[in-house]
Amino acid sequence: MKIFFTWWNKQTIGTFIKTFFTGKLVGKDDYGNKYYKNKNDERWVIYSSEIEATKITADWYLWIHHTIDKIPNDKLDKKYEWQKKHSENKTGTEEKYNPVKITKKNDKKKYDTWK
Repeated sequence: MKIFFTWWNKQTIGTFIKTFFTGKLVGKDDYGNKYYKNKNDERWVIYSSEIEATKITADWYLWIHHTIDKIPNDKLDKKYEWQKKHSENKTGTEEKYNPVKITKKNDKKKYDTWK
């Protein structure tokens, strides 16, 4: 029932109807997001959990924004060992990036402050 009244739970009723009548499933990523396309080449995503744009991987981001036409395939596309696994934006959560400030013991100021 909440799918009909809230947009933050995967999709709205409008997206559900559009997907049901005109959408063709073209793929799914490792996170469970489903990607659709219609005959007018409109592309959209239905998220597996809460809606967050940073949950789209780089390959699917390029496809959904019409930068590439080839549908991403994780099994065929070569990934290098130095490439990191995709992660969503963690800003505002407990897992946010928090750099450690490095200070030197004998670090002197290069200027005198006003008194």
